[in-house]
Amino acid sequence: MRQQGRIGRALLAGYLAVTLAGRQLSFGCETLSEKHVFLNRAYGTCVTMAEEAKKRAGIIAVDNHVQNNQVVGVGSGSTIVYAVDRLAERVRQEKLNIVCVPTSFQARQLILQRGLTLSDLDRHPELDVAIDGADEVDSALTLIKGGGGCLTQEKIVAGCAKHFIVIADFRKDSAHLGQQWKKGVPIEVIPMAYVPVTRVIVRRFGGEVALRMAVSKAGPVVTDNSNFILDWKFEKQHNWKEVNTAIKMIPGVVETGLFVNMAERVYFGMEDGSVRTRDPPIH
Repeated sequence: MRQQGRIGRALLAGYLAVTLAGRQLSFGCETLSEKHVFLNRAYGTCVTMAEEAKKRAGIIAVDNHVQNNQVVGVGSGSTIVYAVDRLAERVRQEKLNIVCVPTSFQARQLILQRGLTLSDLDRHPELDVAIDGADEVDSALTLIKGGGGCLTQEKIVAGCAKHFIVIADFRKDSAHLGQQWKKGVPIEVIPMAYVPVTRVIVRRFGGEVALRMAVSKAGPVVTDNSNFILDWKFEKQHNWKEVNTAIKMIPGVVETGLFVNMAERVYFGMEDGSVRTRDPPIH
């Protein structure tokens, strides 16, 4: 009987311990959940603000730089969607004759979905204006692009345009490259060359280089040109014009995400609802 009593008391104590632990765990989860709600709301507010900023920058850029009977280069990424929406709206309302040249498969689909006229550089090798986003913009209007993997075609289209206009939100505005954007400079490479190119970049310029891996597929990211992308996380500031040229001279490199002396104007959508412009410095 005494043994049965001890067993009973032990079972009761275990039950109470598990119950109390469960309540404590529930309370902890409730507290954690409240923190998550707060953080999610703050994050959601920031994301919403950034999206509104992108939209305002895109609208003003299209209104200021697109006219009737033009050939327009259409960039890639999330920001450009708002510019294309505004462009399609103006084409419908003002009966504009606009031809669009895409910088990626995404841009091509966007042009078709919005009912705009699609063309290419074979038929229109000279563009009136190209509008695109950026991952980061420094004080000299040097850009890092290629976070979405479309850097080569984006640079080709921008180089064919009489005017290259960039739209971005306030998070992309930096005094110097690397201040906001921490993922490095994208470099598109021929697949067989990614190891040798990685070694050369680290040896000559320092920092770290990583092969960009895909999220929804096994293996690396493959560009629209069937190439790989390296992300170079640099450790210090460089003469970006010289570095860009030097990296492009490495055998196996297709293009870099450094856009030097290419942007004519950048439109930044700001947190307060305004849109700020930046032009290249006058030397």
